[in-house]
Amino acid sequence: MNGIARIPVLAAALSLLVVSTGCKRLEARDQLNKGVQAYKSAKYEEAINHFQNAVNLDPSYPMTRIYLATAYAQQVVPDLPTPDNLKKANLAIDSYKKVLQEHPGDNTSLKGIASLYFNMGDMDLAKQWQQKVIQSDPKDPEAPYTIGVIDWKAAYKNTVQALAAGGLQDDGTGNVKMSKQTCAKLKAENAQAVGEGLNYLEKAIQIRPSYDDAMSYLNLTYRQKADIDCGDPNAVKQDVAEAQQWNDKAMGTRKANEIQKEKSQAGGIVMDNTK
Repeated sequence: MNGIARIPVLAAALSLLVVSTGCKRLEARDQLNKGVQAYKSAKYEEAINHFQNAVNLDPSYPMTRIYLATAYAQQVVPDLPTPDNLKKANLAIDSYKKVLQEHPGDNTSLKGIASLYFNMGDMDLAKQWQQKVIQSDPKDPEAPYTIGVIDWKAAYKNTVQALAAGGLQDDGTGNVKMSKQTCAKLKAENAQAVGEGLNYLEKAIQIRPSYDDAMSYLNLTYRQKADIDCGDPNAVKQDVAEAQQWNDKAMGTRKANEIQKEKSQAGGIVMDNTK
């Protein structure tokens, strides 16, 4: 009798559990909606509180953690290594990583983490996470572009320091006045980054042919290539010419993109003045 009597009691308990779970999910959605409204109003602390409440009510809903991470990330100031800023960045990264535990290929979380490391100046980790973005979505042009930018930053920093040691400033055209010692130093330090950077920037443009920012960095990276081609005047000349071509193409493409954007904002209506 005792075993039979427990069946309706258990059924009732399960029913209450379902109702309770359903209520929590509704409450979580309400907190999520309130968080979104606060976020849109730039009330990020308020948004974080609502998103955290939503996570506590329904930890299984990954979108809530993404919103929470995004709200934390919005408060992070790039290149500001204060304890409070680093704490916010790490809270955002931890929230994104919790999403990835359940959804390893979530591109929003992968890109969010990569962006946070970039903004905090950890370029090695930023590059590692951009590589994960590429693995998750090979057609994403922004990940290879960012790796190209990281490589250029590293090469340019080396160039400025090496030239300064010899009393020179970067002229952007191969720095023909640099010493043989400086030339050898830059070859050793920058060859890998320059080669990789060119490869990734070209890949970004293959994916997005109108990527004017990637064209601009190809211009800059070819000027770094001119530095490591020191000792070969023909190669330096060719590198600088290639850089100028990409610079011109970037300017033309940027103008075309702006015109296209204006057309799109105007509804795509273009006056025909030829009649």
